[in-house]
Amino acid sequence: MKKIFLFIALTFLAFFSARAQTATATETVQSADNHPFKPLAKALLWKISGNGLDAPSYLFGTIHLIDKDSFFLDKETQAAIDDSREIVFEIDLEKEMNPLTMLALAPKMMMQDKTLKDLLSEADYQLVVDKFKETGMPMFLADKMKPMFVSMLLENPQDSVGATEMVSYEMKIMDIAKAKNKPISGLETAMYQMSMFDSIPLTQQADMLVQALRDTTGLESVDGMATMYKSRDINAMAEMIGEMSEGDFTEFLLVGRNRNWIPVMEKKMKEGPRFFAVGAGHLGASYGVINLLRKAGYTVQPVAIAPQK
Repeated sequence: MKKIFLFIALTFLAFFSARAQTATATETVQSADNHPFKPLAKALLWKISGNGLDAPSYLFGTIHLIDKDSFFLDKETQAAIDDSREIVFEIDLEKEMNPLTMLALAPKMMMQDKTLKDLLSEADYQLVVDKFKETGMPMFLADKMKPMFVSMLLENPQDSVGATEMVSYEMKIMDIAKAKNKPISGLETAMYQMSMFDSIPLTQQADMLVQALRDTTGLESVDGMATMYKSRDINAMAEMIGEMSEGDFTEFLLVGRNRNWIPVMEKKMKEGPRFFAVGAGHLGASYGVINLLRKAGYTVQPVAIAPQK
């Protein structure tokens, strides 16, 4: 439970929305020429080649949690893992999730000179208290915790009544990598991910927390994300994540991260074939990783496109 919660916290972009809407793709492209940007093919696995690479690397879109019965990993993806020298996640899961690192990250979850009660009205604070009573967790866990972390603590779908068992694509892929003795690394650090919370004022985080608790569509939203993922609709997932990282925060939480990853990916690919596994919401859109790689001169082609219905 503790590891699952921290993992959600470190990859919060995939879950911090209760109002995901499915995009409508009218035209798809599968070639490297994507200017002006058009919706991408429905595929989770993409091959990266050209621009001086000696061998292709692969980009795979994950969903950080999905119910066990919906999990799938097709043969093309498994073959891409086999063909890669290293597996690269958003963060280095082995390094960043050891007890010492987790202990060092704990202060980033906490407020220094505020309490949750300071940020909420009496009625809204009572709403949080009542929610904690329902879960059986002690309220003192939340009193000094930043509101966005409180929200994730309370909205973990694995803890919901009647929820099915949830699995993590990253954890599953990491297990495969370890079984095959593949080295693991990350595109950014957990400390950097945690620091992104600081770009959102505590008062706004508190408003988001209350909104999330009053919204009764949380489980439907998780199901909606899983539906998009199973249909390999990276266009819809990119639109969803763009909507949930509102306004000025889109640059901090999404666009900037995608842009920062490109030179890291380039350096790694020049050293040999890599398998990059990042949240599927980072793949699509004009500011997505696929389009940024194409602008950098690489050929990025879909593998195992979803069947047309």
